[in-house]
Amino acid sequence: MSQFFSDTLRRLRTEKGLSQQALAEKMYVTRPTVSRWEAGSRLPDALMISRLSEVLGADVNVLLSAVEQSDECPNVIIVDDNKIILSGGLPILQEVMPNASVSAFTKPKDAIEYIKANRVALAFLDIEMGTVSGLDVCREMLKVNPRLNVVYLTAYREYSFDAWSTGACGFMLKPITVEGVREQLNNLRYPFRTGGLGS
Repeated sequence: MSQFFSDTLRRLRTEKGLSQQALAEKMYVTRPTVSRWEAGSRLPDALMISRLSEVLGADVNVLLSAVEQSDECPNVIIVDDNKIILSGGLPILQEVMPNASVSAFTKPKDAIEYIKANRVALAFLDIEMGTVSGLDVCREMLKVNPRLNVVYLTAYREYSFDAWSTGACGFMLKPITVEGVREQLNNLRYPFRTGGLGS
């Protein structure tokens, strides 16, 4: 749950003397939306955070900082056209990041749509997916969410030189291992709480 952000939002709203309904009306959202933000079950997107900053008269950086510290249940995805890699990788990612919500995709376009609709903290991304280049997919993902951590998965070490030019923060040779994932988590550009050992 995203308690840090929810507590911050509730405090700012109360200081302004606004009810959840009053804040919802000023934000042009429903009261249940505000309620979910304050319950910690949802986080607002960047546009909503900017609008909250204006409505509450709060520094946008305070709200962004609260969101960044609210990653107790981060969204993590793995994208690979090989279902065996997915089925083997999912339990490993869940073991290392027990608090994370882990989703798998065989089609890059589905993963990109998921990133557009959800705040994703980390993506494990295959480099070779049929005719689709994971390097191009990474660039597209980072356009949607510039604070997304991307770790490449590949069986070919020679891709590492091209990988670094795309904005990714990690590179892992297949197969996925517990030790390999933990090593990558130590090198994330935008760290978050995983719920695992040392998080």
